[in-house]
Amino acid sequence: MGLLGSNFVRAMINKGETVQVWNRTPAKATALEQYGAKAFPGVADAVRGADTIHLTLKDDASVDEVLDMAGPGLKPGATIIDHTTTSAQGAIDRTKAWAKKGFTYVHAPVFMGPPNALESTGTMLVSGDPAVVARVEPALAKMTGKVLNFGPEAGKAASMKLLGNLFLITLTGGLADTLSFAKSTDVTMDEVYKLFETWNPAGMVPARLKRMTSGNYSSPSWELSMARKDARLMLEAAGRDNLTIIPAMAEKMDKYISQGHGGDDWTVIAKDHIPA
Repeated sequence: MGLLGSNFVRAMINKGETVQVWNRTPAKATALEQYGAKAFPGVADAVRGADTIHLTLKDDASVDEVLDMAGPGLKPGATIIDHTTTSAQGAIDRTKAWAKKGFTYVHAPVFMGPPNALESTGTMLVSGDPAVVARVEPALAKMTGKVLNFGPEAGKAASMKLLGNLFLITLTGGLADTLSFAKSTDVTMDEVYKLFETWNPAGMVPARLKRMTSGNYSSPSWELSMARKDARLMLEAAGRDNLTIIPAMAEKMDKYISQGHGGDDWTVIAKDHIPA
């Protein structure tokens, strides 16, 4: 019953669902009684009689720990829906292990903040047995604005969630470098906002991915050697110790230039990393 889980509960109650709650910090569970939830001091009691159990926890270890504690109270044939960001292997292992015990485990991580959970907006990911996904998807759709089904592999939704979070981490790292460069070159925040309010590179992502994965780097729109020159200017202006992403990118550029790709499109740096 953290920020995300508690707002999931409030939204469910608003839709007429009966919800029993538990949290390792009891006060977080009892705080939801004012909205109509029933809090329990033990997780086995909280899940007793429930057809569906939702988890929003920290990691693989906490999911396994809580499910082990909940086990004695689980209703035969209950469905466990886990919204925790975990490893793909963890999701695969839990799907198999709980199936052997007679329960359905579905991993459904989310790209949602607490306000999204309360408003039932955002994106939820799911994968696994098509029959199981088809059965739970209508209920999941009520919790979010969009459910993305990534097919029959139990761990695929977990991989996609981590992929998305990786992008967010690197994006934030890039923005941190951008701010460091601005500070070093006396660019004000008003000027930064002015640039990005007009020029929105986020809209370039689909086209950039297609270019990076095309396998054709011989007709450059920006030569790798020129991109490397700009990286050098950035490092000189801001200082290597003040940047995080650009030094690593410069090293990667140097690697590909040494292999003879200096005249290729700079997206050639992705050529050895493209999935099948």
